[in-house]
Order: sequence, then structure tokens, then C-alpha cells
Amino acid sequence: MTGTMIGLDRRGFLGAVGGATVTLAASGAAQAQTGGTQAAGATTAAMGATMGGAPITRQIPRTGQSLTALGLGTFLTFDLLPGASRQQIQDVFRLYVAGGGRVVDTSPLYGSAEASVGAFLSQAPADAQMFLANKIWATGEYLGDVGPATDSLEQSKLRTWRSPIDLMQCHSIVNAPVVIPLLQAWKKEGQIRLVGVTHHETAAHEQLAQIVGKGDVDMVQVNYSIFDRHAEQRLLPLAADRGVGVLVNLPLEKARLMKVVEGHRLPGFASEFGATSWAQFFLKWAMAHPAVTSVLCGTSDPDHVVDNLMAMHGPLPDAAMRRRMVAHMETIPGFGTIASMPWYPGKDRQYQGLIKTAQARARARLSQ
Repeated sequence: MTGTMIGLDRRGFLGAVGGATVTLAASGAAQAQTGGTQAAGATTAAMGATMGGAPITRQIPRTGQSLTALGLGTFLTFDLLPGASRQQIQDVFRLYVAGGGRVVDTSPLYGSAEASVGAFLSQAPADAQMFLANKIWATGEYLGDVGPATDSLEQSKLRTWRSPIDLMQCHSIVNAPVVIPLLQAWKKEGQIRLVGVTHHETAAHEQLAQIVGKGDVDMVQVNYSIFDRHAEQRLLPLAADRGVGVLVNLPLEKARLMKVVEGHRLPGFASEFGATSWAQFFLKWAMAHPAVTSVLCGTSDPDHVVDNLMAMHGPLPDAAMRRRMVAHMETIPGFGTIASMPWYPGKDRQYQGLIKTAQARARARLSQ
């Protein structure tokens, strides 16, 4: 294990980051008027010192580009209805940036999330150098029709105020034989920088492995957690062998891991790798796999993003410690049946955006 222990409680960290949020907002306004970025850079450096040193980073093997080990996911959490206040998710984004986070993942399929990400990115300090991972989910009117995918790219450029987009991913392997070659062409043309493919289900790992094995992508996004470790059997080693970067989704199993450990104390050995909460325990476990580039974790709660940020500071568990962490979780009732639990248990009413509204309408029609 490497790094230094974090000598700061969560309340102190929240106060420090909260203060930096104000500074970041001010520096963003100053940028618009003067183009200066020194204040924002100083703020980020100060936050790094407050949290216990620089954030953990990992390189994308094919490019050598460094990404922060914690990324910000936006599925459901950033999806709001038109007219709803975005202040809370804007605070989440600002806190994430102030805390040193530099990777944000979104998609046109995430309701209003993509537009919010674009607005927040436009307000971030230029020297933050945010890495945007976006997606394409598109089929055409006939086989090989790339029109809808091209339209999706242009829409994403407008919504996120980005061109080129750092990473464009074939979302859930949809129409991959058409979309991935198109992404490769966009990369050559300079419209995107990297090509990726994603899925969030274990059943898709073999198909992802085939794509990675053929050398068609620069990055792969896959579900991986202390509960669902299937990706480490073949996909993660293959990605490492091919020099492909890895984005992890579902590290907290859509809050199901957090539900299972309710009422359980964090084991004492967690202090050996600097974890002071269950969220950090699970995030550090996923970050510690050597093939993993960045772990995506979404939230709409400013307190939670502060907690999550602390996972990418201090030491990470080594292989023996990771096995010990799994063994401990296997003693907790309900851990083995997480897959049967609904996503976001107890939080069904928390996310009321375009996606949830559409799903509710669909259920209502079926019940008529």
C-alpha cells in the first residue's frame, strides 16, 4: 500500500471544500472577464493539501493521460425535470472539482443530465482540465445508417459545449458493429479523442472482452464492485494486456451495498488504508485493482460527494487486504443476495427526473 493517511475528519473536510466552492465560483466569474486561472489553481492545490495530498491518479495505458481515480457519474442523480432547481447537483459538481476530481461521465440517455453537465463544465476553471466521457446510443432506419449517431454527436457537442469530446463510448454495446467504426472515424477526424464501449450487466462481459481483445477501443466501461467481481476473471486482465483504460460503474451497486451495511460498524482494519466510511471502503476496494483507471460514482448529495472524494486520497488496499475486505463482507447478512434488491433501495422518490417520469407513465399505461 502507498500514500499517506488522512488526518482530517469529514466535518472539517466539508467546511474546507465548501469554502473552496465559493472561491471556485468567484474564479470562474473572473475567468469570464479576464481569462485568468491562477486563483482556481491555487484553490485546488489548497484543497489537495487539506485532504491529505494530491488525489490518486491512473494513466490510460494507450495514451499516458492521467485521470483521477474517482469519477463523477450522472445517471438518475443529475436528471431533473425542466424548471427544477439544479442548485444541489451544481454544488455536487463544484465540490467534486474543488476536491480534485477531474472525470465526469454522462449520456444523452440520462434525461436532462447531459445538459446540466455541459452547463457546469462551462463554469469550471479552465485549468481544472476536466475529462468528459460521453456516449452514443443510436440505431438507424436501415442497417449501416449512421445518421442518428451523427446527430447524437452534434447534439452532445452543443449540450456539453465541448469539441472534441474526450471520450465517446458505444452505450451498452448498442449497434456496436456500426457505432464503433464510426467512433474510430470521428477519432481520426479529431471530433473525439478516445473510443470506448460500455455496459452495466455482467452478462455482457464476454462481448466487451471480444471488443477489447480485437483492439477496437481505447477504454471500456464495466460494472465492478466488491459484490460483483466477475470482471476480474477475464475482462480486467485483458484490458491491462491490451493497454485499454477501464472506467468502473456500479461500485456501490446503486446504493445496495450501502443498504446492506446499515447498522454495521466499519471494521477496524479499514484504518490501515485510510477508509473512514463504508463508501470509502467500497470505492477504495474498486480503485485498488491495477487495471482500473477511474471509478464512477454518482450522487446528488453534497455530503456524499465529500465522503466519496476522500476515497481517492491516502493509501489503497493491497491484494491481501482486498481479499480480507471481501471475506469481511461475506459475514454480513444480505451481502450475498444484493442482486435481488432493487436499485437505490428506499430512494425511489429521490430521483424524479425525465427518466423516472417516463418509466412511471409506461407503468401506468400497462396497468390500465
